[in-house]
Amino acid sequence: MATDIDPEPESPRPESLWLATTPTTEYDPFEGGLDVDVAIVGGGITGLSAAINLTEAGRSVAVLESDRIVESTTGHTTAKLTSQHGLIYDTLVSQFGEEKAKQYAHANEAAIEEVERRIDDGDIDCDFRRTDAYTYAASSDDRERIREEVDAAKRLGLPASYVEETPLPFDVPGAIRFDEQAAFHPRQYLLAIAEQVHGDGSYVFEGTRALDLEPGSPCRVETDRGDVVADDVVVATHFPFFDRAGYFARMHPHRAYLLAVRTDGTPPEGMYYSTASPPATMRRYPTSEGGADDEDDPLLLVGGQSHKPGLEGPPTSERYRRCEAFAREHFDVESIEYRWSTMDYSPVDRVPFIGRIDPLSAHVYVGTGFKGWGMTNGTAAGLILADLIVEGSNPWADVFDPQRLTPGASAKRFLEENAKVGGSFVGDRIKSLLSSLGTDGVADLPPGDARVVRRASQPVGLYRDESGTTHAVSATCPHMGCLVRWNDAERTWDCPCHGSRFTHDGEVLSGPALEGLLYRQL
Repeated sequence: MATDIDPEPESPRPESLWLATTPTTEYDPFEGGLDVDVAIVGGGITGLSAAINLTEAGRSVAVLESDRIVESTTGHTTAKLTSQHGLIYDTLVSQFGEEKAKQYAHANEAAIEEVERRIDDGDIDCDFRRTDAYTYAASSDDRERIREEVDAAKRLGLPASYVEETPLPFDVPGAIRFDEQAAFHPRQYLLAIAEQVHGDGSYVFEGTRALDLEPGSPCRVETDRGDVVADDVVVATHFPFFDRAGYFARMHPHRAYLLAVRTDGTPPEGMYYSTASPPATMRRYPTSEGGADDEDDPLLLVGGQSHKPGLEGPPTSERYRRCEAFAREHFDVESIEYRWSTMDYSPVDRVPFIGRIDPLSAHVYVGTGFKGWGMTNGTAAGLILADLIVEGSNPWADVFDPQRLTPGASAKRFLEENAKVGGSFVGDRIKSLLSSLGTDGVADLPPGDARVVRRASQPVGLYRDESGTTHAVSATCPHMGCLVRWNDAERTWDCPCHGSRFTHDGEVLSGPALEGLLYRQL
């Protein structure tokens, strides 16, 4: 059934719609001393998709989640189930060849079918509905790119067509439409999948942080609550916590923002993505008790403003305001019900990493780098990884192989992105050494504000909460030493280099950092 939403909430609620409309999970933490066939680190869509496929193949699994399952990246998605990932297929054909481009396309189409099959088989209520997906030209200059994408997608067997009219309430120069894509409520779906995984010798553990991994036969996963021994390990932690293959240099983070708005009139049917920079994204969400086919006062999810976190640019609060301005420009917005942000990692060649994590770890696998399209890519990763573990092969695995070499597709972007990281790191060091951060900053720090200052030659992050209490932490990210930046809308410290996030008290929210920001005495 569709979620019944309070029509007059405190507006906007600073939380994900998916988290606000589902119960909090209560799986026990790991207590130490366990042997299973497969240990899965990460309880999002990749980890749980792999887990259900593996258990159905007769493997015992242990899903290890550091916090609560389906609350991190998967809990902050737009929740589009589509093989249309912006304008990607013309690029894939030219840089990877038509055969591998077909693998990418067919894997993502199969992911939609996989979710629908499991929903039907398990009678899962998660607002699943088939709908069309559009990527539209933001200007007439992009019309030719749209046509080229349509041609490439058709050659790959995708349900693509070129259109100049869409259900949107504004004109577009042209668009590519994919028929029979889908949308759903990801937490409702995955919480049901987790219930199917947990039991009969397989486990879902929450509040259990993986700290290290020892590959071998068997493998050993070290957690903060003891070790798990397994024949195989799947690393499904958004960013790999075990990184001997340089994933930190092969993909880069980007943050985007979403609003759930109530409009005067019914929002347009379909899912939308623009060619603008940064792109806009939209989709409708049902809210009635009658289900996805009997909507009453549906919400419109609208957002965008994708950017590399922590680098120069407007603060987070301004990016939310820009999303709101876009929504009000194109729709008759009555209220903003929810707002949230999400962070994704994009590989330098635009294709996720799914397969063996590095050449020396025969029994350790990874699924990461979904570049904002994790609902299908994560589901496909679950299918591929289960096949690799059980059967030793999968028909789509080649294009996603983490060991691939794609200099033509990735060299330029690799240099650009790592130059940004290097520039940020060097600039931070110079800024710190020259004392331009300032040496005090406490006395004039207003409630709700934060800044980085220098104390005893060390950069310190200061945040004063609304009660007037000042919190001080090291401003140096423990992953690779970059200076964190303050996120004013979500009250977090964010690393601009590789995307780690921390609470105002320094606790890790998301990696690749495994340790928090050290507390500093004022």
